[in-house]
Amino acid sequence: MVEEARKYLQDIMAQVNGLYCILITDIDGVPLVKVSSDKTPEHATRPNFISTFRLAIDQGSKLGLGKTNTLICCYSQYQVVQMNKLPLIVSFVASDSCTTGHILALESQLDPIIEQLALVVGEA
Repeated sequence: MVEEARKYLQDIMAQVNGLYCILITDIDGVPLVKVSSDKTPEHATRPNFISTFRLAIDQGSKLGLGKTNTLICCYSQYQVVQMNKLPLIVSFVASDSCTTGHILALESQLDPIIEQLALVVGEA
């Protein structure tokens, strides 16, 4: 199943110009499936970086605006888009010139894989 998911994510990653990495982790940042290019900054895929998303969505919920679905962080050369698919987190690392809307549009294509992986994580 993991190899099928990896191949599927590789095909999706090729659709978006400037997308360097798609990473699916559990809520603690432990990687389940990762596809990346050699342009992916190592720091952006470390579990301690990914797990801060959990803190950010907890803080965001205190604003009273509802559940945080997506977090977008822009840096000088990169952008990181993280999607709340609890019990999973989907992280995208892309160039700063990559169209964020293209990344966000991938959500519906990822839903079947996310559902299957969430079942596996839920059973563990």
